[in-house]
Amino acid sequence: MLPEIRDLDEKKWQDQLTEWKQPKYRATQILEWAWKNQVKDFDQMTNLPNSLRDQLREHFFLNNPSIIERQISSDDSLKLAIQLTDEQIIEGVLIPHKNRVTACVSSQVGCSLACKFCATGYLKFKRNLHSYEIYDQVALLQQQAISTYGNSLSNIVFMGMGEPLLNYRNVLTAIDYITSEKGMNISAKRITVSTAGIAKMIQKLGDDHVRFELALSLHAATDPKRSQIMPINETNSLTAIKEALQYFYTKTKNQITLEYILFDQFNDSMEDADALYRFCKTVPCKVNIIEYNPILESEFKNACTEKIEYFKKYLTSKGIIVNVRKSRGKDIDAACGQLALRKIRS
Repeated sequence: MLPEIRDLDEKKWQDQLTEWKQPKYRATQILEWAWKNQVKDFDQMTNLPNSLRDQLREHFFLNNPSIIERQISSDDSLKLAIQLTDEQIIEGVLIPHKNRVTACVSSQVGCSLACKFCATGYLKFKRNLHSYEIYDQVALLQQQAISTYGNSLSNIVFMGMGEPLLNYRNVLTAIDYITSEKGMNISAKRITVSTAGIAKMIQKLGDDHVRFELALSLHAATDPKRSQIMPINETNSLTAIKEALQYFYTKTKNQITLEYILFDQFNDSMEDADALYRFCKTVPCKVNIIEYNPILESEFKNACTEKIEYFKKYLTSKGIIVNVRKSRGKDIDAACGQLALRKIRS
């Protein structure tokens, strides 16, 4: 398979152009067409000579993902099944709220972490997304946000299929272009990367002084319970994650978001609430209590409203900032991995 045009950075493009006996400044033009202008046909690169366009067409391709299914919920949330060049399927979600639209994006095809409550966990891991595939996914969601809601994206969350920190380089490269004037020029503070807790990669985020927000999918604040639902906890204990978060905070001074799905009769007791509070004391943080969107593959159910309110009241009384996130798209395949899982099995 030919390489994609964005597989080469500017220096490599300059080397390639020298080999083709073309001026080096064409490298900037080529990458601007591909990243910023998001062209899908070499003939759209109108400031390049025809001879160079022919060479590009012969040796490279332009990524062009397609939407193969579009589901819109009664609450106006929108889920897309997106087919990649190799016919693999990923998901993207748009969540509107008043004058804002949040995009939830995927970083991998499938996932290797096998979290027991997540539909993506029941999909086999196929591969990492390339940086340009992540970028083009966001561009597609941007187009859909404008055409569906009349608003551009206000926020981007890496909470779709896959573990972003296991695709570290490609995720950060994509974010670099999403936030750059050479790409979409979206503020890094409007981007959140959510991880199941890869301790050494959280530390690397600190070393790289990232400007985007970091969220931890916690869902249980004791090792025995967390290991039951998230096998990654066996190799990345809560102690290791705490140390990594502390390191990240010292490097970035970014507040952490802790995501906590309340499951009925699993992690919704008074003891669980206290364990969550004690974990919150690790670093400056806020908590998102998330209403669960059940899936057929799992027996987990959403905790009752009283338990959700108890958790919020308890944490708030301890000085923790708490938001309750209602589940969206219950009447469509809105849970992470649901639509892809159905498409693959159909």
